[in-house]
Amino acid sequence: MRATPKRDSYDIVVIGAGPAGLAATVFAAEAGLSTLLLDENPGPGGQVWRAISSTPVVEREQLGADYWAGADLVQAVQSSGAEIIHRATVWSLDRNLEVGVSVGGASAFIKAGRVILATGALERPYPIPGWTLPGVMTAGAAQTMLKSSGLVPDGRTVIAGQGPLLWLLAAQILRLGGRIDRILDTTERRNYLAALPHAFAFMTSPYFAKGLAMMREVRAKVRVVTGVNELSAEGDGQLATVTYAAGDRRETIPAGLLLLHQGVVPNVNLAMAAGIEHRWDDGQLCWSPVLDDKGNTSVEGIAIAGDGAGIAGMEAAVFRGRIAARAAVQTLAPEEAAKLAPMATLRTNLARAERGRVFLDTLFRPARQFRIPSGDTIVCRCEEVTANDILDAVAIGATGPNQLKAYRRTGMGPCQGRLCGLTVTELMAEARGKSPQEIGYYRLRAPVKPITLSELAAVAKTEADVNAVVRG
Repeated sequence: MRATPKRDSYDIVVIGAGPAGLAATVFAAEAGLSTLLLDENPGPGGQVWRAISSTPVVEREQLGADYWAGADLVQAVQSSGAEIIHRATVWSLDRNLEVGVSVGGASAFIKAGRVILATGALERPYPIPGWTLPGVMTAGAAQTMLKSSGLVPDGRTVIAGQGPLLWLLAAQILRLGGRIDRILDTTERRNYLAALPHAFAFMTSPYFAKGLAMMREVRAKVRVVTGVNELSAEGDGQLATVTYAAGDRRETIPAGLLLLHQGVVPNVNLAMAAGIEHRWDDGQLCWSPVLDDKGNTSVEGIAIAGDGAGIAGMEAAVFRGRIAARAAVQTLAPEEAAKLAPMATLRTNLARAERGRVFLDTLFRPARQFRIPSGDTIVCRCEEVTANDILDAVAIGATGPNQLKAYRRTGMGPCQGRLCGLTVTELMAEARGKSPQEIGYYRLRAPVKPITLSELAAVAKTEADVNAVVRG
């Protein structure tokens, strides 16, 4: 693995080393095309297979078979001949397929024949009262520490929310000897009825048996409260208690750690900054890129694969990566595409992997009260902007997220809207009686990740660049 790119241009640049990015890289390299894989983490795997090459958790049953299934793909990438650069911050991508990347404190622009974005997913914002207190974390953050360092909670711990990752994390914590005092399940009861028409597809998918076994494993050891419809965290400068309501019952319980999760959404920042068209997905309640059946976007030469194309899970991400890579190879070197699996086979495998997804999306559709906060609940953590602040701005003329920046600086902090963007869109849409599509999202521009001025200054300059700013 190199520390910096050894070339100025590549046939294919893949951004993100999760399941989709790894699969795409192998396909592109196997076809003989010059391939560069960029990833901001210390090692390959993305969130699903995070630290798979370095985790101290070596007993395979503790993290589960799905985690270790990534080992073969990681090995295939490392022996594929592709260039792989980790700790690489990709902060820019434009319509000319120039990728701005910072590695080791210096930035450079790399030209690509084709770009495959495999930037994966983010956890959905979960803006409840007290969610910014020390001691409140996302489930994904806890899972990162578990996989990377083998760390699990040993004090009073509450997990609240819904979705497959919540149950997977709970099972992994328990297998490693961690402590969970209670699980607060926020799945709405009406969702079970709504999901029923899709149950058969889910029961015949690979998720059903694994999910059922995992939930049984967790329920045998932890008290689970279902039907939770109110939730807040309290403490004086540090989490001390969690208050919840479920039906007629309301309870406050002591807690030193609260892990929140209500599903994941596509990580759209880099794609949106590149000018790729997105639409509001009413099924998954998030923004998703507009793609053709090969993963190609509205910008010529850029494809999106994996959960960044819409949440579908690990297995689907692998096949989406292969489909995007095969399409890129077909465009750049048609004679080499014959070396790869046929597109029809890949699409059949993808359809099989996506079976049951509608059931999960319907069952775990987040409740309104956990997506659209009110009162003094903080929405934008970076700028400490509350729900009332946003409603006040709407009342005096803010029409959408971009206008709101001028009123309240929402989305202008280090996270660039990742932790507040969806909440702002839905909150403003509801306040103005419009759809999220009509309200829109933040207008994103490079750099989409924080970088220093010294990193920008280190970009290689031509003589013409220098002459353009040097005074005569």
